[in-house]
Amino acid sequence: MIRVLLADDQPLIRAGFRALLEMTDDITVVGEAGNGGEAVEMCRALRPDVALLDVRMPIMDGIQATRRIGADPALDSVRVVILTNYALDEYVFAALRAGAGGFLVKDVEPADLLQSVRVAARGEALLSPSVTRRLIEEYVATPPRPAPGPGLERLTDREREVLSLVAAGMSNEEIADHLTISHATVKTHVSRTMGKLGARDRAQLVVHAYESGLVTPGSR
Repeated sequence: MIRVLLADDQPLIRAGFRALLEMTDDITVVGEAGNGGEAVEMCRALRPDVALLDVRMPIMDGIQATRRIGADPALDSVRVVILTNYALDEYVFAALRAGAGGFLVKDVEPADLLQSVRVAARGEALLSPSVTRRLIEEYVATPPRPAPGPGLERLTDREREVLSLVAAGMSNEEIADHLTISHATVKTHVSRTMGKLGARDRAQLVVHAYESGLVTPGSR
């Protein structure tokens, strides 16, 4: 059973998401919060698998809440997904920097919402090619490209190759097919790369790949 915390300052939004999530047999909503501060406290008390946080909330917004959740070792298993009204919201990228595993636009289709929660619970990033990559390219790659950042020099050539494919939005299965290696080998490369770069999940790997200059907007 996937345990979900909802955080949004609009009760009707929370009620709608709760109704959709609890239509399934494998997802349950364990709590609701009206602001980021409540969300952090409820994460500490309830230890949900996934926290769906609205990016704009009173008292403490979703970005601040994400930072506090990410900075608390006791909440390392909580996967944060940001909810937003806008596909290109600068606050969402800030949330990715803060440790969010991805984001959802609030008009998401019900089936996509359920699948996204399952993906987040598995520790995978919600990296939609049509939305998230566009956001990353807009907000990460606009400044002048820096030299490759700290940590990349510790990666092997194969790990750099895998990192660039993760940044392109490929799944482990797609990377395995592309490189003609096993799925288990890809998982090992991704895990080792995360460890070397200090990344919490795939979303942070993508951010690191763009910020370091390993990949650039439009590259494939």
